[in-house]
Amino acid sequence: MARQATQYVCQECGGVTSKWAGKCPSCGAWNTLVEEAPAPAAVPMGTAAARRGRRRGTPIRFSALDEAAKPPPRRRTGLSEFDRVCGGGLVPGSAVLIGGDPGIGKSTLLLQVAASQAGKGRCLYLSGEEAVDQLRLRAQRLGVAGSGQDVLAASATSLDDILASRESEAPDILIIDSIQTLYTDALESAPGSVAQVRACADALIRAAKARGTVLLLVGHVTKEGAIAGPRVLEHMVDTVLYFEGDRGNQFRLLRAVKNRFGATDEVGVFEMTDGGLRPVDNPSEIFLAERDAAATGTAVFAGIEGTRPILVEVQALVAPSPLGTPRRAVVGWDSARLAMIIAVLETRCGLIVGPNDIYLSVAGGMRISEPAADLAVACALVSAHHGRPMPADVVVFGEIGLSGSVRGVSQSLLRLKEAGKLGFKRALTPAMRTRPAKGTAKRDEAPIERIDIDSLADLLGFFERSAGEVSHLFGQERRQQERRQAEVRSR
Repeated sequence: MARQATQYVCQECGGVTSKWAGKCPSCGAWNTLVEEAPAPAAVPMGTAAARRGRRRGTPIRFSALDEAAKPPPRRRTGLSEFDRVCGGGLVPGSAVLIGGDPGIGKSTLLLQVAASQAGKGRCLYLSGEEAVDQLRLRAQRLGVAGSGQDVLAASATSLDDILASRESEAPDILIIDSIQTLYTDALESAPGSVAQVRACADALIRAAKARGTVLLLVGHVTKEGAIAGPRVLEHMVDTVLYFEGDRGNQFRLLRAVKNRFGATDEVGVFEMTDGGLRPVDNPSEIFLAERDAAATGTAVFAGIEGTRPILVEVQALVAPSPLGTPRRAVVGWDSARLAMIIAVLETRCGLIVGPNDIYLSVAGGMRISEPAADLAVACALVSAHHGRPMPADVVVFGEIGLSGSVRGVSQSLLRLKEAGKLGFKRALTPAMRTRPAKGTAKRDEAPIERIDIDSLADLLGFFERSAGEVSHLFGQERRQQERRQAEVRSR
């Protein structure tokens, strides 16, 4: 009997080679090639076997793009923030992939979603990592154990058993925790490998779309924060959600990075309590609840996450460095962008902050990615450097260019309205150089007073005026700062 041919598949990128090697020739990862049985070879076109097995195709029906389209039906979960991130609720027949760090609360969130379907439909919760008794204890701790026969739980890892049970139970929602624990007997590779994850996900998604079942998949993440396994898994599903947050902080962020039935980059905020995850309807008020308005080195940034305006506090600390290479510690923002802001402040404004240790943090565990936070970071740095607090009734947003100019950002009106709701009276905003775009606040539409900041020189002038001073030069403070640094180095 001829020996069955095998192939080696990279567990990182999915590349295929005929021989084992320590380094993947496709992505360069080490020790990721695993032996797997190849798929059956396709029958060549034009042969007699191909003609016998070929079925006649059906013509495809094409439709015009201007035809009326009905919005997809939605299944509400009762968790307002989860429904918001999903685009208004779960769509029957859709596949949703949820990733996050271990212990962040993915299983807790999905157990609450399952319990919300009591009296609305049937939900199956299949765990490949926990026993049923562990799920019962968690449900009792969360106060969602009384769901009756509408919510059923089991512990299973075999794909064939899951598909057979799904046919007999006919659930409206199927939860798999997690996709990396499943395996199919058709493949010889271990659970969690590229082939197993791809095959199991494909079979579950096909079955869910054929029966109109909502499929919720939990995905493990790597140390870089990306979902483990082949990248094709994120392309196969309809929605990809990331559950973020610091386990030392009570707030959790559910972020959508892909959604075929709603807006991407949408964010939902939850608070982890003894009774589970509680949706936070007004996250801006929560993030600013413990704000000290008299503290130096702080600025309130009016940001946009998806379609929602969120106000967060940016904190900075500038301290003399005893080291030859000053430290830069950044939490919740891009460290490379912080280096750019420091360089612009020193080059364009003469504000020497580079020799100091600089610490920057976004309060509340929020992570900011939009460039509109540049001006708020600059305000926090200037406030910390000169020891002058920002006025308590001022919010900030704007992008900083390498020339020191402050550039306009989108959706200014939404940012100003949210700031006005929370009691802010003024806003440091980019100066309007052109005709306002759609969604940008006009001068007479702004709900609060706008203070134009055309460049970082205007920002320094604002600090001078807010402190009741006339001079715009900080030579005396700069000499004092250099004298303190010389004393530290001499020690």
